[in-house]
Amino acid sequence: MNPPEEYINNNLGQLREGGSNQEINKQLFSSNNISESNNLDKVREILFGNQVREVEKRFARLEERLVKEFTDVRDETRKRLDALEIYLKKEVDFLTERLKNEQAERDIAVQTLGEEHRNIAISLEKKFAQFDEQTINSQRDLREQILNQSKSLQDDIRQKYEEILALLQREAQELHRDKTDSSKLAALFTDLAIRLNTQNKS
Repeated sequence: MNPPEEYINNNLGQLREGGSNQEINKQLFSSNNISESNNLDKVREILFGNQVREVEKRFARLEERLVKEFTDVRDETRKRLDALEIYLKKEVDFLTERLKNEQAERDIAVQTLGEEHRNIAISLEKKFAQFDEQTINSQRDLREQILNQSKSLQDDIRQKYEEILALLQREAQELHRDKTDSSKLAALFTDLAIRLNTQNKS
């Protein structure tokens, strides 16, 4: 017979000898609970004691491993975040410097373009002034040439007029001379006719 069963039988005998049914039931229930609890603990210890301790050890090792891995992951993550922060800072500094350089280059290009624009404007103004001056000079030279040609043409016309007038005067004088010679010739012919008539009458 098992120890719990012996304890129960002994308690039952004692309860039957001196107690009431209610007291007997209470004692039996309490005794059964205590013995069952003790028996279950013993059974658990016998059946699962080693496994529980092994599981607890495994859980402890797993917990240590998880804590270690978590610490490693945290440290690795921190290292990577620090490296990423340093990299991003370098990239930001590089991009900032590059933007500054590009801005400076653009400023220089704009300044150079402005200088070229001003130089082109000054050059165009000079060329326009030269063109105006050349135009004025050309107009003055053209007016002088026209004036000279007009004077030359007037001189030529006056000379031609004088030549024609002189020619007309010579022609008139020759005609007058010829007319005078014709009168003399007529008088000579008249005198000759008179003499011929006189001689014919004689």
